[in-house]
Amino acid sequence: MFNKILIANRGEIACRVIKTARKMGISTVAVYSDADKNALHVEMADEAVHIGPPPANQSYIVIDKIMDAIRQTGAQAVHPGYGFLSENPKFAEALEAEGVAFVGPPVKAIEAMGDKITSKKIAQDAGVSTVPGYMGLIEDADEAVKISGEIGYPVMIKASAGGGGKGMRIAWNEQEAREGFESSKNEAANSFGDDRIFIEKFVTQPRHIEIQVLCDAHGNGIYLGERECSIQRRNQKVVEEAPSPFLDEATRKAMGEQAVALAKAVGYASAGTVEFIVDGSKNFYFLEMNTRLQVEHPVTELITGIDLVEQMIRVAGGEPLSITQDDVKLTGWAIENRLYAEDPYRNFLPSIGRLSRYRPPVEQAAGPLLVNGKWQGDAPAGDTAVRNDTGVYEGGEISMYYDPMIAKLCTWAPTRSEAIEAMRVALDSFEVEGIGHNLPFLSAVMDHPKFVSGDMTTAFIAEEYPEGFDGVTLPELDLRRIAASAAAMHRVAEIRRSRVSGRMDNHERHVGENWVVSLQGEDFAVSIKADPEGSTVSFEDGSKHRVASDWTPGDQLAMITVDGETLVLKVGEITQGFRVRSRGADLKVHVRSPRQAELAKLMPEKLPPDTSKLLLCPMPGLIVKVNVEVGEEVQEGQALCTVEAMKMENILRAERKGVVSKVNAAPGDSLAVDDVIMEFE
Repeated sequence: MFNKILIANRGEIACRVIKTARKMGISTVAVYSDADKNALHVEMADEAVHIGPPPANQSYIVIDKIMDAIRQTGAQAVHPGYGFLSENPKFAEALEAEGVAFVGPPVKAIEAMGDKITSKKIAQDAGVSTVPGYMGLIEDADEAVKISGEIGYPVMIKASAGGGGKGMRIAWNEQEAREGFESSKNEAANSFGDDRIFIEKFVTQPRHIEIQVLCDAHGNGIYLGERECSIQRRNQKVVEEAPSPFLDEATRKAMGEQAVALAKAVGYASAGTVEFIVDGSKNFYFLEMNTRLQVEHPVTELITGIDLVEQMIRVAGGEPLSITQDDVKLTGWAIENRLYAEDPYRNFLPSIGRLSRYRPPVEQAAGPLLVNGKWQGDAPAGDTAVRNDTGVYEGGEISMYYDPMIAKLCTWAPTRSEAIEAMRVALDSFEVEGIGHNLPFLSAVMDHPKFVSGDMTTAFIAEEYPEGFDGVTLPELDLRRIAASAAAMHRVAEIRRSRVSGRMDNHERHVGENWVVSLQGEDFAVSIKADPEGSTVSFEDGSKHRVASDWTPGDQLAMITVDGETLVLKVGEITQGFRVRSRGADLKVHVRSPRQAELAKLMPEKLPPDTSKLLLCPMPGLIVKVNVEVGEEVQEGQALCTVEAMKMENILRAERKGVVSKVNAAPGDSLAVDDVIMEFE
């Protein structure tokens, strides 16, 4: 076995590989750019080598720089993680020439399956059902439009070397095909150094389900069940789970066996993933094979008890698989939510900055279920696990140069409903401040009836949030539980203030019992009576809630028991109350005396400034293209400019008809959030 492994990656996946290597007694080498000099993966590794400036095309994907780091440190093997060089056959060839093991599949398998066009042809030859499309290379936008029309809209425009949603667009008409081709080509060139594009039919209402395979160099291959990845935004996975709530055992077996057969056909050895789309009748169609570790691999590990990174390292070291297909048992249910540095209230646009607060929920293993990497017996009822794969820390910086994902929060439980509930609590317990992030949206998804029922497709986000995400409107019962909790917390805060000011001797006697709690446009008149075990909060209609908590003023996380059920609140102080975040809702909760509440209703409402005649930069980013000029009349929906951030191109369009009066930015300019790009008459 190897003594030293270099991880040719960054962020959470580099940290993930380091953890397994450490468990195996293998020392690790990290590589880092200028932007990552203080990154967590650098701190965790035994050694670290600087490889250049922040842009990935000047550091992480420069093969010569990685090879120099290998020579400097004497690493015997390289784990590429995912993205960057993980599916680059030239990198694998360079390692082979150097006599360094690649913790991944053979070069020929990467070439065959890593290229989406080639892989589809091989799949067709192997008898695998594939989606109709044009497998040849497409030279320009005119040809893309012509081919799209022949296939029939809608079509999927994809980068041949793509992955992670990069270089991928759905086009429903000629204009979108033309724009999508150009954007996909640019993104592919910037992200992968390969701008080849192909087009295939976009299957409406599909599910995205993938099979995890594991093969060795001795002809052995197994599949480790499936992952449901249907909840996506802009073709980027957001929520994954294993197993799928849709598949039956017969379909699972058929997909798994077909995935292994395809892997064996190209001499695959390592962990890999075969992706399918599945229609409502459980017909499945091959999409692509990812010749690397997947972002969502933790959910497979949680239901099988198999460490995929360890298996990859052992296979790279020449060992045969120690696991047979009969050994693979799917136990319980696992869910992964991807925490992204993107603001859901601003149409999920990237956010950068310093993490002024980063407190993930406490990780917990399922304890007696895992012994030597394998499940032992049936899962005891009620046992749950929480796992957070991350590459950041409190005080760290989120850079504009890399993917916006900063953590993968996973929960496991014996049943799907229990895993969902564990995830709800974990999300509410996750404290992130300083940047925009998608925690509120993830909480909303966990409560959405379609997700809870398992009845979702890849169109879930587009269909359920067509105008974007603007928060959650909580039902009446949840509002009352939060109102009761806020009243109890306010009472505690009032007692603290009274003690500090020295205004009273018997503080219980001087704190009022009657309050008006205002939240989400509703007012609840309540009275509160406290005792040593907690408080009873009574509402005007006679209903009561029993509240107990050890929360103290200043705590930003409140673990509260309301009528015997756990309620987790993120809490911040505001005038006459709290900012409370729970279950995807972000609420201003005012707790006032009856007289204060009466006067508050007389206060005028402050209106936001009028920005209707301005195009504001919605994210920190780089202006790639400006489509209009001063004096030009634009129509609603017309492309105005393109902004690149976190490796993704974003086309900004006119919201209404108007005339451009001023353009303040040019291609190459770096802009901050809300910088004025152009003005209109």
